[in-house]
Amino acid sequence: MEIMFQGKPQKLVGKLPDVGDQLPKFKVKNSDNKIVKTADIIGKQTVISVVPDIDSGICSIETKKFNQQADKFKNFNFITISNNTVEQQANWCAAKGVSNIKLLSDVELSFGYETGTYLENMGVLARVIFIIDDSGKIIYRQIVPEIASEPDYKEVLSFVEKLN
Repeated sequence: MEIMFQGKPQKLVGKLPDVGDQLPKFKVKNSDNKIVKTADIIGKQTVISVVPDIDSGICSIETKKFNQQADKFKNFNFITISNNTVEQQANWCAAKGVSNIKLLSDVELSFGYETGTYLENMGVLARVIFIIDDSGKIIYRQIVPEIASEPDYKEVLSFVEKLN
């Protein structure tokens, strides 16, 4: 899979899991700076929005859009994962008034390496959406080929709507 940034190819480290695969084991940190493992996410259908940098324009727009939708889908958790620090994520949430979605920090890149979403040349995560079922199986995956572009929200939310 080739990911681009402003038309230039970027190298992913590892292999992206496919639809039907189990979400790999990883560790990230929540807003309390506590470790969250894959097992802590499993148990409810979950939309995982992976973004390169929460402080960038596109990532901010994406996270706000999913935050606005989270209330409409009570059977789903909505999570955004970036490799920003916990403090950067907390400051962003406070500034943007975001409270319906959980932000998780992959500053140690465990998620990035285990899911094949880490862009080695850029030092950030690729823009990918995963939806997992309550057992942790990936039931939807959208890879945004150009990092500087937004995902197809309509496609993601249509998929969620069918399961809600």
